[in-house]
Amino acid sequence: MQNVAAPARLSTADAQFEHDFAQRLHWSAEQDAAIEQRVADILADVQQRGDAAVLEYTARFDGLSADGMAALELGKDELKAAFDGLPAAQRQALEAAARRVKSYHEAQKKACGESWSYRDEEGSLLGQKVTPLDRVGIYVPGGKAAYPSSVLMNAIPAAVAGVQDIIMVVPTPVRGSVATGGAGAATATRGERNELVLAAAYVAGVTRAFTIGGAQAVAALAYGTAHIPRVDKITGPGNAYVASAKKRVFGQVGIDMIAGPSEILVLADGTTPPEWVAMDLFSQAEHDELAQSILLCPDAAYIDAVQAEIDRLLPQMPRAAIIAKSLNDRGALILTRDMEEACAISNRIAPEHLEVSSRDPHRWEPLLRHAGAIFLGAYTSESLGDYCAGPNHVLPTSGTARFSSPLGVYDFQKRSSLIEVSEAGAQVLGGIASVLAHGEGLQAHARAAEMRLK
Repeated sequence: MQNVAAPARLSTADAQFEHDFAQRLHWSAEQDAAIEQRVADILADVQQRGDAAVLEYTARFDGLSADGMAALELGKDELKAAFDGLPAAQRQALEAAARRVKSYHEAQKKACGESWSYRDEEGSLLGQKVTPLDRVGIYVPGGKAAYPSSVLMNAIPAAVAGVQDIIMVVPTPVRGSVATGGAGAATATRGERNELVLAAAYVAGVTRAFTIGGAQAVAALAYGTAHIPRVDKITGPGNAYVASAKKRVFGQVGIDMIAGPSEILVLADGTTPPEWVAMDLFSQAEHDELAQSILLCPDAAYIDAVQAEIDRLLPQMPRAAIIAKSLNDRGALILTRDMEEACAISNRIAPEHLEVSSRDPHRWEPLLRHAGAIFLGAYTSESLGDYCAGPNHVLPTSGTARFSSPLGVYDFQKRSSLIEVSEAGAQVLGGIASVLAHGEGLQAHARAAEMRLK
């Protein structure tokens, strides 16, 4: 049966708009109870049995058997060999993307990631010391879903921040494997390794890499095993099991975010070729059926033209079935009264990716407060941001752009306050602290400050 994509057609002028709009936006982030329980069991098992549990789960879920964790570790020579074995065009594209991502994050570090201090009128030194995390883990989807761009976006800002150990985990399931369990082969059965992912790890400066995935990989990174070192933070996307595991280990380690389905919102004034906008909507819809693609536009005829292009282009897409279901279930083409109203609705949505596809995007950008990334102008397709523009493509989803930010250098740094009080400063601050400490009933605090008074 031919796939048909008919995103909901809404108008802000309709009396039912608010109800229909809310229904289209609704997405439950609640995980299935069975997944939550299974993840809890896996985490507890890995925490207790370490490498042995990781080996068993890798054999069971990925069909990848080994007699020890050393067989599941990728050496730096393997990563380099993967890079050297790529076609020249892929090597050049990977290096060009890495240069742009590194350049952006180096600028970000200069802007917000440096230590600073000053002395006040009494000569006391006050400031902030910025230091990198010692060790981080990056999770990269593997098997049929291979994302070398995710390697670059997670590893490069960590390296720019100054992280010394970057541990990558990537599942490499055996084709046709089933969750049957069992282990014991003398060496690891070669799974579905993606050479571009391994090459990206080489280019991005990954320190160590393991062919493991799922909740067991998250557990190994969070708790540490005999072979896999414990990390300070875990970043990177994954399936429902990975998301649940990251949520559960938060507190033992830091995490970047709990990501929901991918999203794109296009603000269009009707001046961009409609086939460009249709394909931009496809670019997120093809991720999975839960992805969301929305168009906001004050021109009804233009919305009709975009729908016509959706109809024309969809049969050409290899992932047409996924795109059609995503657009039918969660997509929307919304007619607004004007671009100002479109901007206001965009702020309510707080999308992951926001395209301002208009003749004068800088006219509207000041009105836009909440978005993971803002793509300005008709030539700025979201896909360029995914791969090589430079800014990070790990972005807040599900409206969390209202209070969170893209992954960046700052996610791989921590800040320590610096305080050096001079003798003169102690005379001023000691009296203040004494009064406040007595007011709180903390006499030892007060005495400690008073002892330094002349």
